[in-house]
Amino acid sequence: MADDKQVLREITRRHFFREAGFGVGTVALASLMNERLLAFTPEADQAVAAAAHTIGPQFAPKAKQVIYLFMAGAPSQVDLFDNKPMLKKYDGQEIPKGFIPEGERFAFVKGTPYLLGSPFEFKQYGQSGAEISELLPYLQKHADEIAIIRSMKTTQFNHAPAQIFMNTGHQIIGRPSLGSWLSYGLGSDNKDLPAFVVLISGQNNPDGGKSCWGSGFLPTVHQGVEFRSKGEPVLFSHNPDGVDAKARRESLDLVRDLDQIEFQHTGDPETTTRIAAYELAYRMQTSVPELTDIKDEPAKIHEMYGTEPGQVSFANNCLLARRLIERGVRFVQLYHRGWDTHGASVGTDIVVRVPRLCLEIDQAIGALLTDLKQRGLLDTTLVVWGGEFGRTPVNEARNGSKLLGRDHHPRAFTMWMAGGGTKPGVTVGRTDDLGYNIVEDPVDVHDLHATMLHQLGIDHEKLTYKFQGRDFRLTDVSGKVVSKLLA
Repeated sequence: MADDKQVLREITRRHFFREAGFGVGTVALASLMNERLLAFTPEADQAVAAAAHTIGPQFAPKAKQVIYLFMAGAPSQVDLFDNKPMLKKYDGQEIPKGFIPEGERFAFVKGTPYLLGSPFEFKQYGQSGAEISELLPYLQKHADEIAIIRSMKTTQFNHAPAQIFMNTGHQIIGRPSLGSWLSYGLGSDNKDLPAFVVLISGQNNPDGGKSCWGSGFLPTVHQGVEFRSKGEPVLFSHNPDGVDAKARRESLDLVRDLDQIEFQHTGDPETTTRIAAYELAYRMQTSVPELTDIKDEPAKIHEMYGTEPGQVSFANNCLLARRLIERGVRFVQLYHRGWDTHGASVGTDIVVRVPRLCLEIDQAIGALLTDLKQRGLLDTTLVVWGGEFGRTPVNEARNGSKLLGRDHHPRAFTMWMAGGGTKPGVTVGRTDDLGYNIVEDPVDVHDLHATMLHQLGIDHEKLTYKFQGRDFRLTDVSGKVVSKLLA
């Protein structure tokens, strides 16, 4: 019977991973737990040694951390960053032939599309002369610090797959997210906090759901952990009624010992991931409440950000993002939902909703950039802003709606970066006179990801993980670093 068991172990996938040295979960555990808890088996120690060379920058990084401001729902580039006087001049007229490719598919536009000029004014700001909408007065002050990409494009035009694609490099669920890849590649500088934290505000959760910050086939220790600015900071991390810290510690020690036995038996890296998750949750019981309690920040900081302690808001999350960066969290992603401005119903048109959303984010983003710079953190923190796609330069007019709205537009949209070694005050890419097609320096999602990884000292072609017999990477089989964005 013992011989049969040994044969079974030799052919199982789990045992293969242990013997082949794919114990990435153990490597993650090494950065999260103390040495006492790593006394598993010689095989586990070998797994740590075999995979350790994949952890850390591959060359000198310009950035150490990332704050990704994800505007879920897709903000309108032609109302915020891509000024088109010709669009305003010919507002209400049929879009000229030649702009729309033959066979073009829209999400909701039917029949003949009519041009829709922006109802908002643009001006040039800073020495760079960046054109920014009147709706973003706080960001205007940082015109010489941000790098604007006016030529982003994607392959997806529905929200869920586009959000998943923007976050994972693939439109179908199951791939690791950008933050998970960074957690896997670089780990965390704080053993008491996750490497990847997610903060959510706005109308509701992103359409792509938790797959946007999932770990896919990477060990689950690398998935994003959602923090909350109201109520319990991290769900289910507190002790149940009647359980004190001593009892919790003893129960965790018992579970750890049982999991160690399981690991010796199967060599499954997810077993070590489970131990790491328990231990991290235990430490977060102490570290997270103090971290998320922003009320003790100076009054001038609250005034600068526009924060309201105890409330759910984008401003609170921006301040919390700065606190997370100060404590060494590798990747902080803020989702602010509500940018889906179709104009199909009252309150969803660009005239009402876009100004309201800008009021919700602009002051806090300006404060975040100022705060990071004053603390000497902007140089090493890459700040990224954008959504999953853009909006059409034509009016959607769904079902004859008289409200002004824009359909989904994957062909051309705008994002921006700041800090972390990006070139300040530069504008990369250009669209045609109506903002429909890119005419200069197209940047796709994989290019964006390759550039972000490059700033963190990672060659996007070399950050790989073997799954189902293939080496996967965030940028799949494409992607190039956008050199014009680099300082």
